[in-house]
Amino acid sequence: MIEILVILAASVALAWPLGLYLARVMRGTPMKVDVLFRWIETPLYKVFGVDPARSMSWRGYVLAFLLSNGVVAVLTLAVFMTQAWLPLNPDQIPNMRWDTALHTMISFLTNTNQQHYSGQAQLSYLSQMTGITGLQVVTPMMGLALAVATLRALFAPAPQSATGSADDDRQVAVGNYYTDVVRLCVRVLLPLCLLWTLLLTSQGVPSTLAAGPQATPIDASAGMTTQKLPLGPVAAMVAAKQLGANGGGWYGPNSSFPLENPTPVSNLLEVIGILLVPMAVIFMIGAFTGRRRFGALVFVCMLGMSLLSTGAMVWSEGHSASAATPLLMEGKEVRFGADGTALWAAVTTQVSNGSVNGMHDSLAPLSGGIALVNMLVSAIWGGIGCGLQQFIVYLLLGVFLAGLMTGRTPELFGRKLETPQVRLLALLVLLQPITLLVFTAVTLAVPGLAGTSNPGFHGISQVFYEYVSAYANNGSGFEGLGDATPWWNLSCSLVLLLGRFPLLVIPLVVAAQLAAKRQAPESAGSLQIETPTFALTLVSVIVILTVLQFMPALVLGPIADHLSLGLH
Repeated sequence: MIEILVILAASVALAWPLGLYLARVMRGTPMKVDVLFRWIETPLYKVFGVDPARSMSWRGYVLAFLLSNGVVAVLTLAVFMTQAWLPLNPDQIPNMRWDTALHTMISFLTNTNQQHYSGQAQLSYLSQMTGITGLQVVTPMMGLALAVATLRALFAPAPQSATGSADDDRQVAVGNYYTDVVRLCVRVLLPLCLLWTLLLTSQGVPSTLAAGPQATPIDASAGMTTQKLPLGPVAAMVAAKQLGANGGGWYGPNSSFPLENPTPVSNLLEVIGILLVPMAVIFMIGAFTGRRRFGALVFVCMLGMSLLSTGAMVWSEGHSASAATPLLMEGKEVRFGADGTALWAAVTTQVSNGSVNGMHDSLAPLSGGIALVNMLVSAIWGGIGCGLQQFIVYLLLGVFLAGLMTGRTPELFGRKLETPQVRLLALLVLLQPITLLVFTAVTLAVPGLAGTSNPGFHGISQVFYEYVSAYANNGSGFEGLGDATPWWNLSCSLVLLLGRFPLLVIPLVVAAQLAAKRQAPESAGSLQIETPTFALTLVSVIVILTVLQFMPALVLGPIADHLSLGLH
């Protein structure tokens, strides 16, 4: 328990100054390191052919976001499907099958890193370094750029030339997409990744371009005369996967594999890496917007949900009545103990990270249920950018409901929330249950599609978890599931896209529409959102839209699984 408190305290202590630095970077505040970074950034702007000082409307910002994603998607897919003929392939890995390549590309493009392959066996060094690690750096910063643009719009003054028409949002400047992404990559994530890579390499995580050595197994009865040990530039990828809220591992077993996570110190670094940047984004809010009480509201709500979730996970996995059941020991990581596994499982699903240091399929049923709830909420820290966007959706819905309860027109920061904005928010609210429940029902209803390794309630949990993980851009899974099939690859690809792009774009659209409205001065009659009462209302809205909305699926899956375990 002391270890858990130390990790959480260290994460907060490191995230606070990083958040202040993030705010300065995104405000364009002059700093002493500008000379160094501009030397790197200026050639990139010339390659992209953009003026970094020219701001965009939300339409231009979204178009640039979609265009950059399209270019990256094509290049990445080409690498995966031709890796056998490309350099840096010392282990002679063949080309990826088309459906696996498509799913892998979309998975890493959406900052999900859901893996229907085993990295060390199916990807060359070049694919791992470009298509995997490269996207693990760029895509989280794309998401954070959208979140920053949304904050700019929410707190922007209304355009002086606003006429009250539907096109006024075109005049709202939300920043330059290319400038935001380049600055975030060059000034924030890449330096952090370099530091974490060096720290992990010092703990024994492989960092080499040489082919893996041949070893002679100690137990000859296994029928293997030699075994090839897969190596590679693992440390750099592990740093990017943790700090970028990515989660995709170099090895199939992810951070439960000793080469990817060899020591207690590497485990500490990797857990802190999961929390560091998502927490820093929350600390950024107050300094970036100038409304520190608003930043404190977001932080307190997320921290409260995080502590509740983590406490429940640690209790379920290590201290409940079912924790000592021998059936639950299969697939568990014993090097770090039950509390260490439970902490990782909690924070990796609170953040859209998805890495593991123990198999989630082997968690206690209630622990799996807690992980599902974390991903359904998707705003307990959440992904980098995605978590803040999801929280803003909950915030706007909370404002709308509070307005209905008080008999006032809902408004946020002096701007009225009206029918067009509520319709867009309703679309996001409905998209999640429709997507998850329809795909889960079809997969379970058609024989041969699911590929579950367990019958009954746990099989339902395996299928539901896979789709929830895809939609939440998390990427973890119940690995007993046979997911390396065309059905799983194609259906999850669609869920990945639906869970990523609407969530990033729609809050920006709503914020730009609000910014185009005339701002009424706040008075005693205005809704005060920076209060404990509204924070409680907001958390209640989150519970209603996630836990209660999906209660039938949770009852048929992890809850029924827990009750059946008690009968045995």
